[in-house]
Amino acid sequence: MNRPDERAAGPRVVNDNGAWCWFQDERALVDPKARTLVVGSIAAPEGPGGEARSGNVELAVVDLRTGTSEIVVLHERLENDDHDVPALHRRSDGRWLAVYTRHKSDDLTRWRISEPGDPTRWGEERTFDWSALTGGRGVTYSNLHVLDGRLYCFARAVNDDQCALVSDDEGESWAYAGKLFTRPKVGYVNGYTRYASSGTRIDLVTTDHHPRDFDNSIYHGYLEGGALHRSDGGVLDPAALDGEAFSQEHLTTVLAAGSEWDGLRISHCWTTDIRRGEDGTVAAVLTARAGVDPETSFFRERPVPDLRFFYARMAPGGKWTVHRLALAGPGLMPHEEDYTGLAAIDPYDLDSVYVSTPVDPRDGGALAHREIFHARTADAGASWEWTPVTEESEADNLRPIVAPGDPARIPLLWFRGSMTASQHYACEVVLQDMPR
Repeated sequence: MNRPDERAAGPRVVNDNGAWCWFQDERALVDPKARTLVVGSIAAPEGPGGEARSGNVELAVVDLRTGTSEIVVLHERLENDDHDVPALHRRSDGRWLAVYTRHKSDDLTRWRISEPGDPTRWGEERTFDWSALTGGRGVTYSNLHVLDGRLYCFARAVNDDQCALVSDDEGESWAYAGKLFTRPKVGYVNGYTRYASSGTRIDLVTTDHHPRDFDNSIYHGYLEGGALHRSDGGVLDPAALDGEAFSQEHLTTVLAAGSEWDGLRISHCWTTDIRRGEDGTVAAVLTARAGVDPETSFFRERPVPDLRFFYARMAPGGKWTVHRLALAGPGLMPHEEDYTGLAAIDPYDLDSVYVSTPVDPRDGGALAHREIFHARTADAGASWEWTPVTEESEADNLRPIVAPGDPARIPLLWFRGSMTASQHYACEVVLQDMPR
């Protein structure tokens, strides 16, 4: 029987003004001993607080016993852009680390470290300056992962490729580690990468470029023993992050542009989420356009993009299977035709996925707003059972996260409201915390 403070509750608002991008991790973490959840977000001028709060890098520190939250500002008015959301890490000494950047508008990776066991009190902000490496072209994103006892921060930096900083003192200081992969740039940037780590291995899925600029495929590889490997264990780069890097197109293709599903050409793929199980299984959610003309980037028969979610799963040993997951509807924004409501894999249960979609996955019916649905599979993604988490909402429910840290609970976060751009939204961050 659950204790009263452990019953499923919510959703409850934990921050009245916030949103996040999805290429930073972890954006939310749980301290199981303190029963505290921390989630980062960026405040917008359209929300409570208006311009005075716009661009604040914020943390909602949630007491999971009571559901109450305290808002902590890491950096006032850094930039009004959801790409600036911090990545979080819990150190071995009980302190929290938060790392964040602007959206390619300067060359600084910023970080702060909390007091022991207290994510409401933080030390001064420190910075790593990439400008000597980037030529002043900017840095974006922060992803914190431990590999063989060293802490890495993966960012998009030199040539807009995936690069990394490394720390041997749990984030007290950082040094440039190198480029993970590289290629001639097409359009805006080179590749969008999501990471999942086990401590001795970091799995990743990545694209070629931005989907509006290139007909992307999705590739998988992993870092282990100092090398960058393909899915089957073959070595692509024996000295990863050391010297000139290889192109990601030589990794294992998971979802290929030009493949056909339901008689429609799949194209312009993008990465959404990735998690790794204790047995070595890897699961990823991917998005793609369906039925697109690759020469013009416009749809032949549909006036708006038809986006799909796919569920990809790699068994230990490196064999991938890919299945349809759900319809993702049209693009979230007219100028970002590949944006979706996104999806999140439960980090402790790869058979469980939370999806934001404007199309009811149970019957294909159109919904007034994007709703959150829970999907469960018993056959590695070949079929799914669906349960609504939100219904008949008055606003969109977007970009779910299942916060890791405590295997005994399912802290499901998302933000709800209206979003017209990465820089303009009126959204509140909500939490539904459930015992597992």
